[in-house]
Amino acid sequence: MSIPKEPRQIMINLMYLVLTALLALNVSNEILNAFKTLSFSIDKSNKSIDAKTNEVYNQIKESENEKGQFEKVHKFKLQADEVVKKSDEMVKYLNDWKRRIVMASGGYGKEDSTFPDKMDNIDATTSLLVERKGGDTIKAKILELRRYLLSQLPPSDTAQYGPTMPLAIDPAHKNEHNPTGDWNVANFEHMPSIASLALFSKFQNDVRSSENMVIKRLSELAHTRDLKFDTMAAVAVPKTTYALQGDKIEATILLAAFNKTNKPTVSISQGGGTKKDAVNGVIPWETVATGTGLQTVKGRVELETPEQGKISREWSFDYMVGTTGASLQLDKMNVFYIGVDNPVTVSAAGYAVEDVYLKLPPGGSLTGANGHFNVRVTQVSASFAVDIMAKSKVKGGEDIKVSTTIIRVKQIPNPIAKLLGKTEGGMSYATFRTAIAPLAVMENFEFDTKFVITEFQFSMLPKGADYIPPQLVKMPSGGKGARFSDNSLVGGLITKAKPGDRIFIESIKAIGPDAKVRSLNPIILTLN
Repeated sequence: MSIPKEPRQIMINLMYLVLTALLALNVSNEILNAFKTLSFSIDKSNKSIDAKTNEVYNQIKESENEKGQFEKVHKFKLQADEVVKKSDEMVKYLNDWKRRIVMASGGYGKEDSTFPDKMDNIDATTSLLVERKGGDTIKAKILELRRYLLSQLPPSDTAQYGPTMPLAIDPAHKNEHNPTGDWNVANFEHMPSIASLALFSKFQNDVRSSENMVIKRLSELAHTRDLKFDTMAAVAVPKTTYALQGDKIEATILLAAFNKTNKPTVSISQGGGTKKDAVNGVIPWETVATGTGLQTVKGRVELETPEQGKISREWSFDYMVGTTGASLQLDKMNVFYIGVDNPVTVSAAGYAVEDVYLKLPPGGSLTGANGHFNVRVTQVSASFAVDIMAKSKVKGGEDIKVSTTIIRVKQIPNPIAKLLGKTEGGMSYATFRTAIAPLAVMENFEFDTKFVITEFQFSMLPKGADYIPPQLVKMPSGGKGARFSDNSLVGGLITKAKPGDRIFIESIKAIGPDAKVRSLNPIILTLN
């Protein structure tokens, strides 16, 4: 374009350019405000969906408590519990990401505690979600939750609900700007912070909508009409599983499904192979405990049917006969934790304390004596069966199993990563300069155990300067924990820290007595 020679025309052209710029600025602000309105609207919709889901979920819980409904509804209620729990965790996880984006964009607005002060910031999403691959973690968690939600439905429902489930990842298309079809680039690169919040609200909407879909289906399955039985199974239910010599042993033997007009017959091994007829499908039985140790009662249920002739099923149950009682007391907790000594006290009335010991299943080891033991375990279990044993007084006889206690085995909970007692918020720059390393702190844990931080990523946003990307700080061989001084660049940055700088300590890894690497919470601080 040629430049006009007349000063008046030059002035007119300049005014036109200024006006165009002002119009473009107005359009930009309108778009940002539109994203703000959209994000607010989606969040409001999420609350509405959540309320509807809770209404159906509460119906399932109420149905479980209705008379005669527990057996039919309970398994669906347990599934619904987990679906709600995992969905809530995912929504919280996405909320945490929203907060990180707002803080990386300069913090919340002075008059708005929901949206960022700088809604047009495009560096935060690019740094957190593209360059530092945060989008990969989000994508993986979305796909993981989708697989879990679909797994809670019957296999026959998968083809119907899979294509319509909102929680999904749409593949990114290759183009000039994104030649590799990277999902992070397509969704987050150079995206204004307010637009990313709207996108994360959309992800939360997908979670709540998918959760609602699964909870409604579980409710339908829990309330379908009962089917007529087409098979039968014998069940023996003892009222007592442990007794002393001379105590009465009682049990109820019944059919899982029966017809009142067709009475089954039950044969019982004890009592000389006696036979009994059922009354309304139930056969009462009792005996007197004799001998000591584990006793097994067996028998057979027989039923004449016009369609299949005689149907028979075997049944059995065990009960323990002892001379005295026994007890096992966990000195600290009601569980065993992997990697630490779990102290227990054991006793059995009628036996000398030195004659009582524990017998552990595979995966457990034992030290101690005279009623006081330390148990070590190596793998998680919901039913770690510990036998309380007593040394036999009969010459050449085997030791007696007095009783069995079922104990849960759990991993040691994750510690909390802290720097000088803080995980987030403000800190004096002078205090920060004295910091040596972040620590892994065990809170509200009864056992004396320690975790060592092996590595972490340190990054910094100096006030008025460019963002300093993450630097790996790794514990040297034989060290007692990763320190800032293990990376000379990080050590130098800390000595130069000043008020207004923002500190990010992330990707923190720690190892404890169970030798398993744990991923800990990030530490985000603002120096003052």
